Amino acid sequence: MNIGIIGATGWIGSTLMQEALSRQLPVTALVRDPAKLTGELAGRVTARVVDLEQGIDPQVFEGIDLVIAAVGGRASGQHQLVPQSAKALLELLPNTQVKRLLWVGGAGSLELAHGQTLVQSPGFPPEYKDEALAQGEALEVFRASDSAVNWIFVSPAAEIYPGASEGPYRIGGDKFFTDEEGRSRISVADYAKAMLDLVDTDDYARQRISVAY
Repeated sequence: MNIGIIGATGWIGSTLMQEALSRQLPVTALVRDPAKLTGELAGRVTARVVDLEQGIDPQVFEGIDLVIAAVGGRASGQHQLVPQSAKALLELLPNTQVKRLLWVGGAGSLELAHGQTLVQSPGFPPEYKDEALAQGEALEVFRASDSAVNWIFVSPAAEIYPGASEGPYRIGGDKFFTDEEGRSRISVADYAKAMLDLVDTDDYARQRISVAY
């Protein structure tokens, strides 16, 4: 199983890459700047250039069986890159040997008890709102698609933060859920574990799931 990771040098993407390597899985880093893969990583992964703003060459997916896409627009301010990339991958991947697409989603589109989404709630941090709305658009792109690729949209908890594994995680669906303290949280390490656990299962095909403690 050769895994291609789009955005493998980003914060979440690099954690996903490390988790995949810890499981002895072959990894192809699909990144804008392969020079960012330094030290030990440079010798452990294959790197190919993918610049989502310039379009995607289907040849970069040669030999890849499953793609994990960590696409974020907050750093560059290009938030529409998120739904645009979702649409492009759903159209392109069926013409390659890639059978599955795991998407690093957002928490903002999770549904609250009163019918609103999390991003619509009064306390939602404004600095994350544009990215959350873009991820919500990406989710709608997935749901409207008739692509043959087997996708899963994986929303993290509202609070995803740096740190090591803290123990078991729970998987939910579209509904926002919290722990016993009323918090929605997950470390990036445990989010990566949840994502890589999906590699070996056919559960949740063409669904959005959520991951939190």
